[in-house]
Amino acid sequence: MALYPVIRKLQHKRVVLASASPRRQEILSRAGLRFEVVPSRFKEKLDKGSFATPYAYAMETAKQKALDVARRMHQKDLRVPDIVIGADTIVTVGGLILEKPVDKQDAYTMLSRLNGKEHSVFTGVTIIHCSSQDGRLDMEVSEFYEETLVKFSQLSEELLWEYIHSGEPMDKAGGYGIQALGGMLVEYVHGDFLNVVGFPLNHFCKKLAELYNPPRPEALQRARQGSVPAVDTIGSLGDLSDAEGHGPGGAQAGGAQLPKDQPQARSSEGADPKRTVKSLPPTALLELTEGFKASKALFTACKMKVFDLLRDEGPLSAVDIAGKIDASECGTRRLLDICVALGLLEKTQRGYSNSEAASLYLLSDCEYSLHGFIMYENDRAWKLFTHLESAIREGTNQHPRVLGKTVDDLFPGSLYESQDSKLQFMGAMHCISKLTAHQVATAFDLSRFTSACDLGGCTGVLAHELAREYPGLKVTVFDLPEVIKDVTCFQSDGPQSQQVRFVPGDFFKDSLPAADLYILSRVLHHWPEDKVHKLLSQISDSCKPGDGLLVAETFLDKKRSARWGLMESLNTLVQALGQERSLGEYQRLLQMHGFEVVGAARPGSILDVILATRTVP
Repeated sequence: MALYPVIRKLQHKRVVLASASPRRQEILSRAGLRFEVVPSRFKEKLDKGSFATPYAYAMETAKQKALDVARRMHQKDLRVPDIVIGADTIVTVGGLILEKPVDKQDAYTMLSRLNGKEHSVFTGVTIIHCSSQDGRLDMEVSEFYEETLVKFSQLSEELLWEYIHSGEPMDKAGGYGIQALGGMLVEYVHGDFLNVVGFPLNHFCKKLAELYNPPRPEALQRARQGSVPAVDTIGSLGDLSDAEGHGPGGAQAGGAQLPKDQPQARSSEGADPKRTVKSLPPTALLELTEGFKASKALFTACKMKVFDLLRDEGPLSAVDIAGKIDASECGTRRLLDICVALGLLEKTQRGYSNSEAASLYLLSDCEYSLHGFIMYENDRAWKLFTHLESAIREGTNQHPRVLGKTVDDLFPGSLYESQDSKLQFMGAMHCISKLTAHQVATAFDLSRFTSACDLGGCTGVLAHELAREYPGLKVTVFDLPEVIKDVTCFQSDGPQSQQVRFVPGDFFKDSLPAADLYILSRVLHHWPEDKVHKLLSQISDSCKPGDGLLVAETFLDKKRSARWGLMESLNTLVQALGQERSLGEYQRLLQMHGFEVVGAARPGSILDVILATRTVP
């Protein structure tokens, strides 16, 4: 029934399932969805060892399947599909990903691994909304995953072979089909049964409802009051402990509960650490050991402007590229080949050319370029991380060792040794902000606010995104004078520019610009405890009861096991003076300064967002 209201909205749309799986077709057909079947031609040869979690591999495979169909239909069909659905189901046990067996012996090996054990079944799902304008295909991608736990009974070898000889295992992930004879192998199932069959219908329905059904007026009213996050909730709003991790399939872990009037939300980030990879194969360990070489290859290719060159003149041979970047032929060829292996370049008989990822993110001047951030990582972070051992032993950042400056000299402005280094740092922050600004700006409905102040807002990317989303909102960017004087290097004209102003100042010393919403995006983790309390006191003193505070950071979960958060925590140790915190720690920190957290959201894979309001003193 959950899908029926959405079907009315889809009945005149061209929906395509990028899968030949009869089980997925049956599940969706029985739910009443009308669709075409266009099997994907994507070769499922992704390197499993390169993914941090099994569900990340399943989600990427599902996305590539859907992208393949969307692009093919756009090229060959007069009418592009409105919606393409891609899915991939995998079985995991003991850190190994089990897909379809290649023969009976492989099926026996798989089933023997599952015998008498609990394992996870993950399905990654991608929903692509397509449109075409002037012959160009535009795609909006939505993704999620579902996890179901399955326990096999302890089965005899005779029974396993009897099942294998039935032929059923040969086209099933993990070597069994729970909906047929394979059901006799299963002792219990925790989670969505249809997910094990091949498609998580319940989660799919919720996702469609989220995408197509506008919120009811009463829900909008609650959202404007700050009580209902606009995206996936990641913690209890009544009693936020340190239990921010998600359980199987994205449900809350550690006892954290959502408000009773709010639908439970799912996220592809922060899965229960007990359900992720428990052991790494030697190949994965070797890849970790050699990982710094891949990073340096990326850094070097960016620094030598290889991607810009291929955008302008590619495809080119290794000889031609070497001549244009003033490098040796043998060295250039090896750099290009490793970039091909990393998915950054493509190689054909005509020569080397950029991959889609390189065209989107690695050109020095594209809209979502990471080039500035990569150059900062190469020139600054790389040097600092060579002293990681010292940082761990001493518990201090390594700027004094690398730059020859004491901790007291580093802030606020003397961190920049030169104008070039300052612009490089601003460029790096500009790049990251371009990737996260929309997610932060739309994590909650902020339409009740009329003025906002982005503290440490640097080049104003988030401010402009807020202005774009909320035409009635006036936004002030408050940052150091030496930063403000150079923001014009990164600005682009637009109608929202009239809503944004830049004010120089030091938020530790100067009065803050007046606003009814203050914003701290990637700021608090940077500073030591005393500075954090001083800044929050400044904001608290500037707020009236009911005014808002929006905090965007990377949260650590209870067991400190979220990979991105842990990397950020390590980065903070080496490069800054502060620390990463869990959602519960941020809640307690804000409460100390008179703020009540009314919403916590995970709108993307990089930043988490808190909305808090100033309580009555």
